[in-house]
Amino acid sequence: MPKTKFQDVIFTIIMATVMVYGMVCYNVALNTGGVTNATFVMALHELPIMVPIAFILEFFAVSKLAGALAFRVVRPTDRPAVITFAISACICCIMCPIMSLVATLLFKENQSFGTWVQTWGMNFPMALLYQIFYCGPFVRLIFRTIFREKNEENVVSANAEMV
Repeated sequence: MPKTKFQDVIFTIIMATVMVYGMVCYNVALNTGGVTNATFVMALHELPIMVPIAFILEFFAVSKLAGALAFRVVRPTDRPAVITFAISACICCIMCPIMSLVATLLFKENQSFGTWVQTWGMNFPMALLYQIFYCGPFVRLIFRTIFREKNEENVVSANAEMV
């Protein structure tokens, strides 16, 4: 969806923020034994740490790698939704183990290999479903809403130039 580097930065910031917040809420709920109103507030404390990490990983490494992996399965001629789902799934397959490792090292009392594997295993199904069914469509809607005005202005100015 992003057409420029600026749009790519904005899209990645929004995606990282929404995805990280949802996953942190999920992990807080797992750690506290359920979802309460406090869950959503407690999750805010980890955002300043986890969002920049997710953004840097996604923007500079993971998106390129995920695109390359996805296009080993899908073709550029496939329907855009299929391509989007393939890339989203590949991003989850790469980001989930990395972000689970970061969370294990920063926030878990037992920072062992087993704790990381358990965290990854508990997070992956949630991350994949959240990305494909909720976070991805929601962030794309926000992004289209933000950049719609600019696209409409370009169409209007292009039509004016033709006249």
